[in-house]
Amino acid sequence: MAFVDEITLKARAGKGGDGVVRWLHTKGKEFGGPSGGNGGKGGNVIIRAVRDLNILTRYRGAPEFKAEQGEDGAKNEMEGKNGADVYIDVPIGSRVVHVETGGEWDLLEEGEERVVFEGGRGGLGNAHYKSSTNQYPEQYTKGEPGEEGVLHVEVRLIADAGLVGLPNAGKSSLLNAFTHKHEKVAAYPFTTLEPSLGVLYGYVLADIPGLIEGASTGKGLGHAFLRHITRTRVLVHCVSSEHEDVVKAYDAVRQELAEYDAALAEKPKIVFLTKVDECEKREVAEKLAILATHTKAAVVPVSILDDALIKEAQDALVRFLEAQMTE
Repeated sequence: MAFVDEITLKARAGKGGDGVVRWLHTKGKEFGGPSGGNGGKGGNVIIRAVRDLNILTRYRGAPEFKAEQGEDGAKNEMEGKNGADVYIDVPIGSRVVHVETGGEWDLLEEGEERVVFEGGRGGLGNAHYKSSTNQYPEQYTKGEPGEEGVLHVEVRLIADAGLVGLPNAGKSSLLNAFTHKHEKVAAYPFTTLEPSLGVLYGYVLADIPGLIEGASTGKGLGHAFLRHITRTRVLVHCVSSEHEDVVKAYDAVRQELAEYDAALAEKPKIVFLTKVDECEKREVAEKLAILATHTKAAVVPVSILDDALIKEAQDALVRFLEAQMTE
């Protein structure tokens, strides 16, 4: 099932029920006073955050939502029943934008709800208009239409750590090794076409697909991927030891992050030098030292073929995350 992280939907709140003209009928008096009730309120359109990253896939074939109409009023001043609300479930971390007005809602907590379109008010029955000077009113009003419009939903993953790097930097393999997931892994760029989540000792890790030069301007799938990094607490830079110039590889990713959103460059970071099994120990040591000096961050060597290094990298990441949570 393809991951859908943005979609455009149409939604309409319910129309209010109509007020009605009715008269009391009592024994011995066929036509009494006015008794027409008010109409019920139309249902609202409500967006709700759920813990289901794939929920948007359900909407691709039917991207339109309608809340229920309020019932008309009835005799004996009985109000019509309010229309049922309609809920649009979106993944936690979604930003929902009203296309016409530009209004925005961010849903960051599970179960969080926002009313985006209000149902129409019910109309008034003739009983409402009774007065000392108008004892037999014929007036009534129809229910008001509900609000409607177009919504654009954009998912921005919420994770404790986002794994970033150039294509084929070993991020998916590392996520697999850390969290025992089984994502597709191959020795060519862009194997990962959608973000993937895993859990390490309670911390949520997000594998963000590989960035290319120009991603911040929308090249490749740049914008679609970069926005998922905006809500991660920390960044895990994955730099492959296969690069002859590891600083250049690191800086290429940093530049794309900063150009997309300056705040990304300020996030706490840790660096993993991946695939160290591909290099001689002396070369690995040199690249670790160069990266540590350049990045001013902890640099950890790792290879998915070495269980001891995997364990050390896991422990280093957990310690780093724990330190960030206490600051």
